Amino acid sequence: MDQHKSIEAVFEAFNNLKVLVVGDVMIDSYLWGKSTRISPEAPVPIVNVVKREKRLGGAANVALNVQAMGAVPLLCSVIGDDQDGADYLRLMEERGLPTEGIVQSPERVTTIKHRIIAGGQQLLRVDSEIEHNLADYEERYLEERYLQLLDLVDVVIFEDYDKGVFSEKNIQRFLQLANERGIPSVIDPKKKNFLSYVGCTLFKPNLKELKEGLKVDFADENLPAFEDAVEELQERLQIKQVLVTLSERGVFVADGNEKTYIGAHRRAISDVSGAGDTVISIAALCMALKTSMPFMAGLSNLGGGLVCEQVGVVPVDKQRLLEEAEQIRLFETHEHRIAK
Repeated sequence: MDQHKSIEAVFEAFNNLKVLVVGDVMIDSYLWGKSTRISPEAPVPIVNVVKREKRLGGAANVALNVQAMGAVPLLCSVIGDDQDGADYLRLMEERGLPTEGIVQSPERVTTIKHRIIAGGQQLLRVDSEIEHNLADYEERYLEERYLQLLDLVDVVIFEDYDKGVFSEKNIQRFLQLANERGIPSVIDPKKKNFLSYVGCTLFKPNLKELKEGLKVDFADENLPAFEDAVEELQERLQIKQVLVTLSERGVFVADGNEKTYIGAHRRAISDVSGAGDTVISIAALCMALKTSMPFMAGLSNLGGGLVCEQVGVVPVDKQRLLEEAEQIRLFETHEHRIAK
């Protein structure tokens, strides 16, 4: 075992990684405005437009977080052959993200979420999307792109937003291809395919997703019931490693029978949008480096908290994350080794 001597060395090692992000991509559209009066037509605020902006969202925001941490993200997804799809590809190119993993289909629309924000508050969100599964030919094209990129990377993130890119069939196929190559797979699940990720490396639901996915219910404070649910998840997915985000209560990580709770850090929360994308990105990079699970959970938790201080969906600030991790002596608290 070759031990990295400092957290700076870990952050330096992130720069040498390539990450395949497969899943549902989308555009996050923002209309920023001012609201000083109520409409005479209905009891709703009138918003005067100050600024409009489009950003990469969904799995593409995960890729931006991977990029922000210094690694190279490769995105693999299906979008519409429409104006929003053209906008999406332009946004990727503007951010320096390679587009060869993106399939355009004339039968789908590109997912776009329009948010209207005034006075730092989100007033309304309007979504345009398709949620049904890919057609057979779309699945074939997606698998071709996935295979082309898989041999280039150190870890795969499955980013599921229930927008139709994933099905039980292609999840199992993609996991099999990664497992055959010894490439770790890190899963950010949603409801529909929750129990389809049998044999993955790390599974990262939030508490709500865990309850819904297993069809169980318990008080959030009931830790024995929560840990029983995690054990059931480990058995049903035949996996050892689970990371559960617990909102303001931090994160929980299980590695076989080893369990660790890591509390949240006190912050001025502006917007929780995108925190999960940051957590999964950092977790995947740590999995690629084979760090200890508590270190991975602690760093992911810290990064997720940092982006909550920003309004809107924004990638993590690597330098600030490093400074905060040093401040709380994260590296020294959770011994961390990397296998050569």
